[in-house]
Amino acid sequence: MKLVDSLNREIHLASVPKRIVSLVPSQTELLVDLGLEDAIVGITKFCVHPKNLIKNKKIVGGTKQVHLDKIKALQPDIILCNKEENTQDIVAACSEISPVHVSDIETISDCVAVIQQYGAMFQKEAAAKHISETIQNNLKDFQEYIKDKPRKKVAYFIWKKPFMVAGKHTFIEYLLKLNNFENVYADLDRYPEIDIANAKAVDTVFLSSEPYPFKEEHKREFLAYFPDARIQLVDGEMFSWYGSRLIKAFAYFKTLH
Repeated sequence: MKLVDSLNREIHLASVPKRIVSLVPSQTELLVDLGLEDAIVGITKFCVHPKNLIKNKKIVGGTKQVHLDKIKALQPDIILCNKEENTQDIVAACSEISPVHVSDIETISDCVAVIQQYGAMFQKEAAAKHISETIQNNLKDFQEYIKDKPRKKVAYFIWKKPFMVAGKHTFIEYLLKLNNFENVYADLDRYPEIDIANAKAVDTVFLSSEPYPFKEEHKREFLAYFPDARIQLVDGEMFSWYGSRLIKAFAYFKTLH
C-alpha cells in the first residue's frame, strides 16, 4: 500500500497497520472514534480523550519530547505525527523505527483529508466517511447561524509569562474567522509573544484552557490591560483539536455568541 501524507511524503506499507503509535492527542481521539482503540499501542501523556487511554496504553512521552526506546519496543506498524505538534527531529527519528504519517492542518478541508487518509490506511472508510460528513454538515449549519452575527475584535491568549497569542497560519486563527471574529493579532505569525502593556483594543479577550490552563482567577489580571473588553474563558480543545472533536465544536462555538 502506498500513501501520500499531508507533506506529500510517500508512505509504503506492507499491509494494513495493526500496531499504531500516535503522537498527536486530537488524532488519538480520532483513531478511537474510527474504531481503532485496540490497535493503539502507544500515546503521549497529553492524549487525554477518551480518559481510559492513559491507563491502558503505553505513554511514550509528550508531543515535543518522546522516548524513542519506548516507541521502538512497541514495534509499531505506523507512527502518526503532526507538523505543528511534533518536531522535524522527532519525525526523522521515528522514521528510523517505522513508517511515519505527518498531518498538516490549517483548515476544515485539511481535517477532512486526513480523516479520509486514515480511513483508507486503516480500512475504516465507512467510519471516516460518517465523521467527515457530520463535520461538514455541522459546518454548513454553523455558517448559516453565523452569517448575520456582528463582527467582533478578539485576542486569543494561549500563554502567560510571556504573554502569547494565536496569530496567522494557525488552525485557531482559521476557526476564529469562521466565527466571524477579527483576530487583532492576525498580522503576526503563528504564536507570537506580545507586549500586553501596549495591547490592542478588542471587544473580547479569549483565555484558552490549553496549553496554558487559564482559570477564573486570571480574568481580573487581564481586565487591567483590557478594561473595556469582555474576558472569557474558552475550551482550547474546541479551537485546536482537529479530527472527530470538530463534531462537537460548532455547537460549542454557538455558545460564544
